[in-house]
Amino acid sequence: MDWHEAYKEKITTAAEAVSHIQSGDKVIFADWIGEPPALVEALVQRYEELENVTIIHGMSPGPNKYLEEKYTGHFHHISLFIGPNSRSAYLAGRVDYLGGTNFHNWPDMFAKNPDLNPHWALIQVTPPDENGMCSFGNTCCFTEPAARTAKRIIAQVNPDMPFTGGRLFKLADADYIVEERSPLYVIGRAEPSEKIQKIADYCASLVEDGATIQLGIGALPDAIARNLMNKKDLGVHSETLTEAMMELVQAGVITNKKKTINPGVCIGAQAAGSLEFYKFIDHNPMFQMQPVDYVNDPYIIGQNYKQTSINSCLEVDLQGQVNSETVNGRQYSGIGGQLDHVRGAQISEGGKSIIALNSTAKNDTISKIVPYFQPGNITTVSRYDVDYIVTEYGIAELRYKTVRQRAEALIAIAHPKYRDSLLAKAKEMGLIPVTA
Repeated sequence: MDWHEAYKEKITTAAEAVSHIQSGDKVIFADWIGEPPALVEALVQRYEELENVTIIHGMSPGPNKYLEEKYTGHFHHISLFIGPNSRSAYLAGRVDYLGGTNFHNWPDMFAKNPDLNPHWALIQVTPPDENGMCSFGNTCCFTEPAARTAKRIIAQVNPDMPFTGGRLFKLADADYIVEERSPLYVIGRAEPSEKIQKIADYCASLVEDGATIQLGIGALPDAIARNLMNKKDLGVHSETLTEAMMELVQAGVITNKKKTINPGVCIGAQAAGSLEFYKFIDHNPMFQMQPVDYVNDPYIIGQNYKQTSINSCLEVDLQGQVNSETVNGRQYSGIGGQLDHVRGAQISEGGKSIIALNSTAKNDTISKIVPYFQPGNITTVSRYDVDYIVTEYGIAELRYKTVRQRAEALIAIAHPKYRDSLLAKAKEMGLIPVTA
């Protein structure tokens, strides 16, 4: 039977579907690149009819119109991540940031916190297969947990979404189905600077043959991936699957042969890149999407052999504490699954956790290796969890090192113009003996 026939009583327009959302309801949008454009736009169009609708969302690559000041009082926002498109709204007080919860715990948080348990999940899926099962396409992440815990579901069925294996969605579970093709959100690629390339060189040198890798999005992860072309039998278990990983698969570098769990398969919670990348993963058995409570669970991550996580941060202090989210005492971004992967990598047999950063900011006027954080700045990764810190000046291996050894290693990879002042501060703080 044609699926339209099977579910015809649920098929409707976006406007009709969102008309059932009432003032005071809690609505969760599918994550990031999976945010359903047709449903979001239809809800925004209704704003004058609604009051105090709580919208729970991540970092959207879309137009983010719902964050504009004119929607104040109509929409209340709880954001799971602060990004470029939501930062100004957060600083203006229109967005509440949900910090303090590890990414892999979010599904449990949605289910058990009455303030966050959604009345509605607005999701985007592929057309169903012959068994009535849809794929979450390029983002399973917290989209699947949102659908799992919401009281009611509106599904935008987008034929352009890539069908990826892993956790699927039963179309019969949707309360309303909206058939609408929307252009997929794509993520561009940036060329690395000379500094970024040096950092990438050091990071890549730490990746061993047979390792299972986790990388993020951006110029640095791209540069690192390019430097892995001479490696053998890499695997992938990563919150985000990227276009660079596609290139490593095409080059025969990523084979997933050495993985302890899910051998032969790249495991991710979301996939971000170009349309070419989305076509590559469509019905490709080598790529599988799972929800964040699986992909980012440190105990799952740690089962991979030589799990190697590579993440970035904003600053590191002389004891090895890492700040990845605050600037001048204010929230600047979110951390996603950084801490999950840091901890997972370190319980992996032969695993490594790598944190990378430029040694300076603002044309070398600010050192990003600091004696201590200024008031209000957050410790994202504690000194008890840190492993490798990398800048363009080298690698500091901090695991199992004394306080003095940590400070000395970090000063050695700081920008040369700041090393003397950092050494003086380290002595003043008692990290390094005054006579050293």
